[in-house]
Amino acid sequence: MKKGGKVWLIGGTGDSVDLVRDIIDHSFPCIVTVTTPTAYNLYPINSIVNIQIGQLDKEGIQQLCKQETVKGIIDASHPFAINISQQVIEFAQGKNIPYLRYERPSLNMNSQAIYLDSFEDLVEGNYLENKRVLLTVGCQALSRFKLWHEKSVLYTRILPRLESLKMAFNAGFSESQIIALRPPITLELERSLWRQWEIDLVVTKASGKQGGEDIKIKVAKKLGIPLIVIKRPSLNYPQQTEQISDIIEFCYQCFQGVDYV
Repeated sequence: MKKGGKVWLIGGTGDSVDLVRDIIDHSFPCIVTVTTPTAYNLYPINSIVNIQIGQLDKEGIQQLCKQETVKGIIDASHPFAINISQQVIEFAQGKNIPYLRYERPSLNMNSQAIYLDSFEDLVEGNYLENKRVLLTVGCQALSRFKLWHEKSVLYTRILPRLESLKMAFNAGFSESQIIALRPPITLELERSLWRQWEIDLVVTKASGKQGGEDIKIKVAKKLGIPLIVIKRPSLNYPQQTEQISDIIEFCYQCFQGVDYV
């Protein structure tokens, strides 16, 4: 590769913000991509970091890597955002660009929760029937539950964004069934919300402590309410870590022109 260049960090989560701060501390030039202006504002302003907003397709990935002379890719996208990961892995392998997945730590499976492999398993079963259900699964998954409005009472908590609200409305949720809050959600607030809506079933994703999964497990236990956890999608990452120290080592080796092992 050309002399100089940058590492590319695929961001958008709280984990990725911490990674960028550590990369800055070690003086590695970095390009960060996020999908929303809200995510953009989470990152520190620094002369060696360039933050770009927008969705990337295959052509956009190629253009970015060429324009920024990308020496290595750190994939710190959300555990459920596998589309961008799949595209980047394919591109990186084709261009022989070092790739490392940063996966936020998973929580140990809790014996009191119900774990399902996919949303399909949930909506095709009878888990939701005649229940007052709180969905904390992100706005993009809400359309999967359209048919269940007739068989259950559904509520959802989403991010306070216009796009998220539109997706919730399009999925059949009324104003009285939506609450827009930005995490983190405290245990006390979580418990009060479940009680206010008289919830008797909660659905969440296995998004780890950063996604508030641990809080929901605690509240479910305290209130005796069943919790369904959708497992993370399975993707064969070429290289993966949960350690920030591995990210820094990866950066060192990218700029030394040494393949990361």
